[in-house]
Amino acid sequence: MTYRAWLKSLRSAPWMCWISTMLLLSGLARAAETPPAQPADSVIRSRLAKAVLAEGDEQKKEILSLAATGSKVVREVLNAWPKDRILLFAGENDTKIPALIEDETDSDGKARAVRIDTGAFLSDASGKPLKFAAADITTAETDSDLRRTLQQGLDAMALADPIPDARKTAILKLGNSQKLQNLPLLRDRLAIESNAEVRKAINESIALLQLGDPDPAVQKEAVIQLGKLEAIGSLDLLKKIVAKESTPSDIRREATSSIQSIENHIGVVNFVGTIFRGLSLGSILLIVALGLAITFGLMGVINMAHGEMIAIGAYTTYVVQNLFGTGFAFSITLPFSFGGKPIGFGLSLPGLNATGAFYESYFLVAIPLSFLMAALAGLVIERVVIRFLYRRPLESLLATWGVSLVMQQLFRMVFGANNVQVSSPSWLLGHFNLSDVLFGYNRVFVIGFAIFIVLGTYMLLTRTPLGLLIRAVMQNRDMASCIGVRTQRVNQLTFAFGSGLAGLAGAFLSQIGNVGPSLGQSYIVDAFMTVVVGGVGSIVGTVCSAIGIGTADQILQQATGSPVTGKIVVLVAIILFLQWRPGGLFSIRSRSLD
Repeated sequence: MTYRAWLKSLRSAPWMCWISTMLLLSGLARAAETPPAQPADSVIRSRLAKAVLAEGDEQKKEILSLAATGSKVVREVLNAWPKDRILLFAGENDTKIPALIEDETDSDGKARAVRIDTGAFLSDASGKPLKFAAADITTAETDSDLRRTLQQGLDAMALADPIPDARKTAILKLGNSQKLQNLPLLRDRLAIESNAEVRKAINESIALLQLGDPDPAVQKEAVIQLGKLEAIGSLDLLKKIVAKESTPSDIRREATSSIQSIENHIGVVNFVGTIFRGLSLGSILLIVALGLAITFGLMGVINMAHGEMIAIGAYTTYVVQNLFGTGFAFSITLPFSFGGKPIGFGLSLPGLNATGAFYESYFLVAIPLSFLMAALAGLVIERVVIRFLYRRPLESLLATWGVSLVMQQLFRMVFGANNVQVSSPSWLLGHFNLSDVLFGYNRVFVIGFAIFIVLGTYMLLTRTPLGLLIRAVMQNRDMASCIGVRTQRVNQLTFAFGSGLAGLAGAFLSQIGNVGPSLGQSYIVDAFMTVVVGGVGSIVGTVCSAIGIGTADQILQQATGSPVTGKIVVLVAIILFLQWRPGGLFSIRSRSLD
């Protein structure tokens, strides 16, 4: 395919264009992060052995040159050298062979030694590794200048770490050391650093070190630079400069301006972080409430067991995690006996004993299974209890409340009364940083999946034959039945779908906290409140209500300084809002309701 034909095909396929662009950018990013080719291990070992035996400036120069290679062997030797773990073994013709003493010792307190130049153990004539006691060895001597050089080499290696976050941590550590001798290291790294965040950290660290420079002009420039960088970590130092009586007036003035700039930046960071946490909380609340909006809002059934559907999804995730690991087993002894013997039963499922990426993929399997298990439980409840209680909201409330108590007891019998821990996969751990705002991967994932669920629910209700039947039955059950709609089957599928959405919420909640028998009860009240505020039967209202309540809750907690006070204020605001608009944000009207 020619270049022109390729461009033409991309114009006709915008998604392919997007994918190709992303692949190209990711390839360029990987190329930018690829470290340069390093010398062979044997060459590095030979140079390292010579550096141990060298002296004076030649030794220091070679150590720093070896540190620039980033070799693991160099790091081990530089770390062991100041700890007197570099042995000088007497070889033939009065030669000295440098070797690294191992940490582990035998019962006699002796340890083996690895030759630095070859990587093999020091051994006797028969090839058996030699062992040395601490009192019998001659170690490579060090003085204060050499220790300083060794630490400088280790710092240089940390600055060359292939992981940007590790480089950033090492850079900030040097910046906070208040040692001006670290300035050349940082400047050398700045000349070759390509990552924007790491470059910002280097400039911040250089300015932090320059605060201790004896030249007032350099101090002033550093203060101005920290204000421009909005360096949050420098706030305490700048305040000390302002409070110091001997500080020149021009430096104090610039420091005050920089402090104001940084504090304004902190306010923005806190606000954006609060909004992000509110969106993530609202997304969780949305997933919980969306299923209730269908079962309660559209079907008119007050399902107090909706919280247990959440717990089913969470426990399904726990079981799947165990099946990917060592397995899952439980046993139940009933409080009954037959023929003088207690009645009980149990189940034992072998695990896959998976490791690595395969084990961490358990959550991708748990997500659809959580939906299916909760949907199946909802289907059973609808067939056994709910189908007899349509148009009888108070009876359905009492009946489903009893079902919830029974299910909680079943959870305690199978999984125990204590909480169980579900470990998050590594790709959901950690965070990324944008302008000092931390975005957790698990929260970003929940927000993205909540959007996917909302779009999927909307498409189901508005773009599928099943959605058309659901809306017809919910608006006028009798008329739908008269035109041939099988209302009982529609009821089953609708209730199962709403319960399945609650199961998805449970899967996500398992990644945030512990899973216990009463997990769902912590969210059932908030879910009902979200549905009522949004408008009973309105999916759009549920979305707006969940995001609004979650964001308002986080903002008020930040403003009042107390989580309890923030929730009280939110509850009072909801009560006043419902006094003004009893139908919620988006009230649904139909002929059957009027």
